Amino acid sequence: MALRNGAGLTGGGGMHGRNLTLFALSALLAGCGGSPDGGQSDADGAPRYVKAHSLEQLMAVVIEPDAQVFWRSSGTVSDSSGVHDLTPTTPERWAAAQSSAATVAEMGNVLMTPPYSHNRGSDWIEFSRTLVQVGKAAEQAARARDGDAMFVAGARLGEACSACHQAYLPQEQAAKLDARQ
Repeated sequence: MALRNGAGLTGGGGMHGRNLTLFALSALLAGCGGSPDGGQSDADGAPRYVKAHSLEQLMAVVIEPDAQVFWRSSGTVSDSSGVHDLTPTTPERWAAAQSSAATVAEMGNVLMTPPYSHNRGSDWIEFSRTLVQVGKAAEQAARARDGDAMFVAGARLGEACSACHQAYLPQEQAAKLDARQ
């Protein structure tokens, strides 16, 4: 199977799951708790952020599935039966693409919070900001029901993910290997 936008076709979740995720992320960002490793506390000493998931879990259960929903809504796929346009054709699929893009954008903000950015380089913040920008562009493309803009946004999303993974995934894997020795 060949994909025009270069994205895979795995994962995903329903609209209700994404809406629940956005609600939970809003609660997280609203300041219900704090980061033990970020050193950020409210006036009463309570942590400002509560880290509910490791970075690996966050990628696996939120960011990757929502990116996949968006990628499955843009570009084309070629298989033995021909070329298939992935552009949404129903209001529900357009809404799913928009919701997934919004979640990806907000995840960039979450990645900038102390629980996830602590002890990382300044490039981490830049990668996270890029995720916000690309997610917002993807959301706008879905809102406008513009298949061509969704294709471009999907490619930019893939590039943003790859750039960060090239910088940080090898470091994370190396740290895990070092911890096992």
